[in-house]
Amino acid sequence: MIAMAPAQQIIYFDATLTPNRSLSPRAFTVVMIIVVAMSFIAGLSFVSMGAFPVIGFFGLDALAIWFAFRWSFRSLKQETRVRITAEQIDLSHERPGKPPRTASLPTAFTRVQLEHPERRPSVLKLNYGGTAWVIGRFLTPAERKSLKEAMERAIWNAQNERYST
Repeated sequence: MIAMAPAQQIIYFDATLTPNRSLSPRAFTVVMIIVVAMSFIAGLSFVSMGAFPVIGFFGLDALAIWFAFRWSFRSLKQETRVRITAEQIDLSHERPGKPPRTASLPTAFTRVQLEHPERRPSVLKLNYGGTAWVIGRFLTPAERKSLKEAMERAIWNAQNERYST
């Protein structure tokens, strides 16, 4: 008996969406060195005036800034993956510390919708069967609009391949 290999599916769209990173790890180190240096210099000026406890509060301020940046960097590790083939649209969203969320939608019946495309909060949704999946919450309105157009073009191409005669 001869087993047939499954046919390769054409991937019309494959994107991994990640939040914009405005500060690189090296730049973060530089910013923190500047913050610590400024806090230390300001603390020394208070120590020279006899206010010894103030230097500890400057240290706490620097530590609070460090924790705020680390918390912000953690949210930058999320990603959404969108893959469109003739058969289905695969969605996968991963956030640190949470289980990944996935969905598979049929390409033929899924619609892309963008509410309020020119301003925040704009919402990019994939609608199928009375359910909507919101994607790209971290994208700018212009990026959402571009993503919508690219996904609609890919869905149109996928549908044309599937239903061509």
